[in-house]
Amino acid sequence: MSRDQAAEIAATGAEVDVSDVTTRYLLYGLLPGWFVPGLADWVMHRRTRIEETAGTKESLIHSLMMAEVGLPIALTLRYEVNPLLLSVQLAGTAAHEATALWDVRTAVDSDREVKPVEQHIHSFLESLPFAALASLMCLHADQVKSLARGGRGDPHAWRLVPRRRPLSPGYLAGIAVAIGTCVALPYGEELLRCLRAGRKKKKNARGDAARWRAPRTPMTERT
Repeated sequence: MSRDQAAEIAATGAEVDVSDVTTRYLLYGLLPGWFVPGLADWVMHRRTRIEETAGTKESLIHSLMMAEVGLPIALTLRYEVNPLLLSVQLAGTAAHEATALWDVRTAVDSDREVKPVEQHIHSFLESLPFAALASLMCLHADQVKSLARGGRGDPHAWRLVPRRRPLSPGYLAGIAVAIGTCVALPYGEELLRCLRAGRKKKKNARGDAARWRAPRTPMTERT
């Protein structure tokens, strides 16, 4: 911001609270926006018939990735950001990135076609945790410094501290409904579909094996 712009804001009495704006961006922009690529990714899995290729294994990997980002998000919505919570967020982000590589490798090894559109969707899903974490670290630079010092001098550094300004029950309920609608239901359906397909394959395989083991009647006995 230039000096002239700053002077103009001061002259009009307007105030820009960067912390408040960033918090609103996280709560009402980035977090709700996260559901869009997640739902789009589920659509791509369905179109490429995940149940017939990578199956249950890849679907469980998806569940693992959602847990890796879901736990830090849930804790951040309820507790103050401190060295403990930052450590959980950093670990979750790193684990999510490693699991994302495992996910793509599993899909490719199973011959499931990961189309360019799905690859671009993955780029959003991989970058959003880093964007959220970077914003939180900027908002809580004092806690980042405390983490770098190992939390020394802060008796609450390594414990969960409830938010001093709790989020409204309406907001939390809305996020819960969105998670249920855009994450739990579609990916639960995907896992169920993969489990059913897996059981069907095993049943068919047992039937084929039984037919091959069945005693064959010699041609002389038939005549």
